[in-house]
Amino acid sequence: MRLARGFTLIEVMIVVVIVAILAAIGYPSYQNHLRKGARASAQVEMLKVADRQAQHLLDARNYAIGPGALSALNITLPAEVTSKYTVTITAADGTDTPSTPASYTISATPVTGGAQVQDGQLTLTHTGVKTRAGNPGW
Repeated sequence: MRLARGFTLIEVMIVVVIVAILAAIGYPSYQNHLRKGARASAQVEMLKVADRQAQHLLDARNYAIGPGALSALNITLPAEVTSKYTVTITAADGTDTPSTPASYTISATPVTGGAQVQDGQLTLTHTGVKTRAGNPGW
């Protein structure tokens, strides 16, 4: 009598099903961690912009506002942020003109159709108020 060696088809199918179940559970969690990491990168860059704004206020007596604000602050955002968010700096009233008293709001708006859309818009004001999707805090 000869002993059979190897795995039966049923055993292989059971292993494949188990691996598929583990992947189905793990992949969404992995995607969630990637989204949180991208959000954290955007938040760090927003804080860097706020630091530069404070220095610009001391030097120029106003905040850098509008489409050229990042250039005026000599800031180049990393690709990991610009690929997922559009970062803008406006006056606190939402316009692109300096306001009196001096104020600003840094906004990071998720790119349409990207994974960050469910996070909503991130904002940081000159007073340090942080919001995410209109809710207080990040």
